[in-house]
Amino acid sequence: MMNDWLKYYIEPKPWSGRIDGSTEDVLRWHQRVQCVNLRMHDIGHAGTPENPIALFGFACDEGVRRNQGRTGASAGPEAIRQVCSNLPVHHPSRFSLTDFGDIGCADADLEQAQQALASVVARCQQRGYKTLLFGGGHEITWAHFSGLHQAWPEKTIGIINIDAHFDNRPVDPAVGPTSGTGFWQISRADQSCRFLAVGIQSGSNTPQLFDAAIKTGTVIVPAEDVRADRLSAVKKTISDFAGQRDMLYVTICMDVFSAAFAPGVSAPAGFGLIPDAVFMELWDYILKLPGVAALDVAEVCPPLDQDYRTARLAASLVFRFLNA
Repeated sequence: MMNDWLKYYIEPKPWSGRIDGSTEDVLRWHQRVQCVNLRMHDIGHAGTPENPIALFGFACDEGVRRNQGRTGASAGPEAIRQVCSNLPVHHPSRFSLTDFGDIGCADADLEQAQQALASVVARCQQRGYKTLLFGGGHEITWAHFSGLHQAWPEKTIGIINIDAHFDNRPVDPAVGPTSGTGFWQISRADQSCRFLAVGIQSGSNTPQLFDAAIKTGTVIVPAEDVRADRLSAVKKTISDFAGQRDMLYVTICMDVFSAAFAPGVSAPAGFGLIPDAVFMELWDYILKLPGVAALDVAEVCPPLDQDYRTARLAASLVFRFLNA
């Protein structure tokens, strides 16, 4: 791992929540999650659990600030953890979640913070974990991908991006990378990587961004196609995409949802996806695809989140990931 990654490291805090007892039928996540302080311990091998998952937060929204968005997502990891704490453990024998803490963004140095996160992601992947990241802004994408690429340079990676935006703007040298440049950066770092964008909204992307997505071979599923009568066709599109990749990385930006369900984001959507039974069927389908090795949830912004609506929705998506 990079020598100075500890500069950006924030130790995990103990989880807490409601306790209904200690028998397996009443356990909650905070009673089973393992916290490991990397200032004291190395990232060990995952061992033999069926589905070992390594959790990191990316307590950073410098990319959002540079992208002229509303800041506050740096507090997202703590908020998502807080909601997840009281989730029930439905399959105790298969529950294996290790919280390694956060990577922060010291001195607004986004580039170094991203390298630090990539370093610990690579280590976890090589030690047998799936990686689960809580954002933080969508600048998390470049860091998460970089870690996967470091760990598995010979594998072809497919990224399923559930988002209203392509996030494929070129990096402006005067500004640096932002929450909106991740896929542009990835396309130049690894020309074998392929993208599938689900939930894209025409009102949130310029024609130039659509053209850039098409040039990189991005498979586009617009928001209006995520509905019951097109669900089978969307599933086939996703299945065809996944079948051509060695491993899959799923990233979801919470601004893909209508602001009525996800008000706590940098760029709330007047028109967006609805987290109903149709979406959840599609979400479960994606999570059960062979090769899914990584997931992150981005752009939860607690200062803007009414009644923790966005954090609760994010936690429900993560719950399904651990139970997939």
